[in-house]
Amino acid sequence: MNQTLELMHRHHSVRSYLEAPIPTETLDAILDAAWKGPTSINGQQVSLVVVQDPARRARIAEIAGGQPWIARAPVFVTVVMDFHKTTLAARKTGESQVIHESVEGFAVAAVDAGIALGNLMTAARSAGFGVVPIGGIRRDPQAMIDLLGLPPLTFPVAGVVIGRIDEDGTIKPRLPRQSFVHHEHYDNAALAAAIDDYDGTLARYWADIGRSDGLPWSQNTAQAYRSVYFPNVAPVARKQGFGFDQ
Repeated sequence: MNQTLELMHRHHSVRSYLEAPIPTETLDAILDAAWKGPTSINGQQVSLVVVQDPARRARIAEIAGGQPWIARAPVFVTVVMDFHKTTLAARKTGESQVIHESVEGFAVAAVDAGIALGNLMTAARSAGFGVVPIGGIRRDPQAMIDLLGLPPLTFPVAGVVIGRIDEDGTIKPRLPRQSFVHHEHYDNAALAAAIDDYDGTLARYWADIGRSDGLPWSQNTAQAYRSVYFPNVAPVARKQGFGFDQ
């Protein structure tokens, strides 16, 4: 394997950071890796908001439900779904934008935001920094919108912590590969056995790292998905001008 593949195969989240700043030229190169990423129809309906101010990072840590690594690390990048930008282009040509009123629009922007997030993480790790993606900003999206001054037709979909590693994280095992990679058609037959196998693998992983509160994957996932754990996403998205009826 080449170095890029080896890096990506060793992905893991880091939640312990030094406060040392990231050099401007290095941070710009990391951000440009997301800027240069692909987007649907070249719409570029993604923007980044980079937060380095300690007080603002501390506020984001609160918004995300109390995640101290956000406040500790020197950089937090919010990945924003941005149909405000595209509606300006539509107005320039005399057209009316409607894509943001559809499920397709929200899906397109979310996919492109995910590509940007992935590029940010790979670029930061290739430069020797640790990362952890943060979905917890959707816990209170209105607070993020207010903090970052986001205009209508935008939505803060996710963020990422970037910084120098203090205590490194571990590589968490994944579900068996056959549950993830399907050839020619979706293979449902092996999933139950794969989940059983993974529950055991994850239990051993939690024991190895001393996590007495670690749950089997099936139990953890069931507990998380038995409710809409960030219920403010839909109402705030609608308030921002997004629709889901088309």
